[in-house]
Amino acid sequence: MKLLLLFLVLTLLIGCSPANAEFSTMSQQEAYELITSDSDVIVLDVRSEAEFLSGHIEGAILLSVQEIESHAESILLDHNAVILVICQSGNRSRTAAQALVDLGFTNVYDIGGIISWPGEISN
Repeated sequence: MKLLLLFLVLTLLIGCSPANAEFSTMSQQEAYELITSDSDVIVLDVRSEAEFLSGHIEGAILLSVQEIESHAESILLDHNAVILVICQSGNRSRTAAQALVDLGFTNVYDIGGIISWPGEISN
């Protein structure tokens, strides 16, 4: 019985380890509604600076996908904050979202590409 209990506890711990952590996805409509109702949400744009300057979500933070591992923890200070990750078409946002989770961020959502964003885009 003790061995079974130990096995169950170890299974739970391994299953909850950061190595197995994954990001979640959120529809852009849900993201839009969340952004407009909660000022604590972080929108992380992982495109290049040129892409960002051509149009972005108001208040978004620019951190290119290539800079996630080296700069995310100095820019995104709260590992438990809700972070919505967006790129141009959805490929880089998936990569960046997983990198953030691998760094220990816990509330990361891939919201896809800005090309289908339902809200306003700022320049």
